[in-house]
Amino acid sequence: MLRQESQDAPLFGEDDDHTKLKKSKIRHPMASFFHLFFRTSAILVYLLCDIFSSRFIVCMVTIILLLSCDFWTVKNVSGRLLVGLRWWNQVDEDGNSHWVFESRKTHSLNTTSGAESRIFWLGLIVCPIFWIIFVFSSILSFKIKWLAVVIMGLVLQWANLYGYVRCKVGGKSNLSSIARNYLGVQIFKQAMKKTEGP
Repeated sequence: MLRQESQDAPLFGEDDDHTKLKKSKIRHPMASFFHLFFRTSAILVYLLCDIFSSRFIVCMVTIILLLSCDFWTVKNVSGRLLVGLRWWNQVDEDGNSHWVFESRKTHSLNTTSGAESRIFWLGLIVCPIFWIIFVFSSILSFKIKWLAVVIMGLVLQWANLYGYVRCKVGGKSNLSSIARNYLGVQIFKQAMKKTEGP
């Protein structure tokens, strides 16, 4: 059972001209703050834990708690409020697992702002990049005890990123075909510019 409604939330700050003027301010400051707070706090604790504490277990538990709070906040609060998207997994009576991806209807009165959309998507995309770097750095520096922590950070943040991208582009859509179509359009545009000349 896959429910997908029409999208209203702007991706990477894509705004209609008429909405730019009306919705430039942040309407949900607490959701915006906590969307970034838990994920940046987990990254900062990971980077600074050797300086402030030599106890690995305390640092690991703190990072995992921050990552768990981030996962819950992004999945259940900030995604719904900031961009009008949500996703979840449900199990039917037969025991089959179904992923559900939803987005706010376009005719809804409670639409999102461009500033909140940029905060949401930038935070959602940039932080997993840090965890990818941390995975490779912990492998290359032979800090194997940290590998479980950074993999946990990568998995939790990647799951939210994947879920929200699926909500945005459509639950049934194949992400690789969307990327191919986008690339094809860009190549076609470049070819048309070259043939038009000066």
